[in-house]
Amino acid sequence: MGSLIESVSAELRHLVLAGELAPDERVVELDLAARLNVSRTPLRLAFAELEREGLFERLPKRGFRVRRVTLDEVAQAIDVRGALEGLAARTAAEMGLSTALRQEFRACVTEGRQLVDAATAGNPLNSEDWVAMNIRFHRTLIVSANNPVLAATLAHVAKTPLAAPGAVALGGMQPELELAFLTRAQSDHEDIVDSIEAREGVRAEALLREHARRSRDNKRRLIQAGVEFPGGGAAVVAAERTKASALEKALNATRWEGGMG
Repeated sequence: MGSLIESVSAELRHLVLAGELAPDERVVELDLAARLNVSRTPLRLAFAELEREGLFERLPKRGFRVRRVTLDEVAQAIDVRGALEGLAARTAAEMGLSTALRQEFRACVTEGRQLVDAATAGNPLNSEDWVAMNIRFHRTLIVSANNPVLAATLAHVAKTPLAAPGAVALGGMQPELELAFLTRAQSDHEDIVDSIEAREGVRAEALLREHARRSRDNKRRLIQAGVEFPGGGAAVVAAERTKASALEKALNATRWEGGMG
């Protein structure tokens, strides 16, 4: 039963983050049971799990609905992620990397540089490959800290929409802006790996925190400008979203720093 509940919870989480279950939408047991091909018992237990994660909220009388997630909540989650990943980087630097972890870090950095250089040369940016690489990079970082409590806490934080390392690309909607973001993120990755290999724990931690801060600030600006992120943006409601949603206006008014990982 446990693995089934985890599987159903993952399916529901995907529906929320992909926007297939919209904010404030009531979740109907019978419809979802048929859609996911499960009985109502594991579905109800999965509803309770998503309530604990903050993606569902219980209605006053009966049932659940998809909870609205604000920009402030996303920003706070990314701040926490940055602090935890900074701790992981410092720990990894102080402990030293195994040969396997060093090779995996270097493989990620090499792949990221190839993707960015190819796009800079005029080829289409392969954002799907970048996202996959970025997830591997951050996963390797957590493994390198060898701290199960840290890993579990980060996994919980990453369930907030747009807070996970995978929420870094714009799906080709703004290719020039996306390339600028990922170029800066690539430079961050290279500096982080260099600092960990050099056993510079304090510097590695500071770089990770700054990496997360740029991600937080640029996601806030993009959402306020009306840009929706694939796989997560539909679940975020910005109360302070401006009426002028054209991205060009935001670009003219805002200094973009780059970096979305």
